[in-house]
Amino acid sequence: MNHDSYSDAYIAGILRSVKTIAVVGASPNEMRPSFGVTRFLAAKGYDVVAINPGHAGGTIAGCPVYASLAEVPRPIDMVDVFRNSEAAGEAVDDAIAVGAKVVWLQLGVRNDDAAARAEAAGLQVVMNRCPKIEWPRVIG
Repeated sequence: MNHDSYSDAYIAGILRSVKTIAVVGASPNEMRPSFGVTRFLAAKGYDVVAINPGHAGGTIAGCPVYASLAEVPRPIDMVDVFRNSEAAGEAVDDAIAVGAKVVWLQLGVRNDDAAARAEAAGLQVVMNRCPKIEWPRVIG
């Protein structure tokens, strides 16, 4: 896949098909982009869980927080990664391990090696995009 350009149909297909989204690196700070994206996705009807080891057991934007993807007690469709490009590799490997269907790396985050691993494992991949920006553009 060409990760420099995604078709609107590809992005819309992902956003329409996923139900449970884990936000890796979600912050309880309302000023952080990860908080806003977590809140936005939950408001759009997705079942959102936050992944932040320092806040496990609490909530972020009204969503339950877990220390890791492995601790989430239900299947995860999409993993939205708010980590830097290098650290995203570990999050992608964790997404593969829990059987996620999609891994989405946020704006400014790109890891081609991790994307190749995810695609080899059958996951769809989006990099350097934000679902909060893409959702109104391709869904409405």
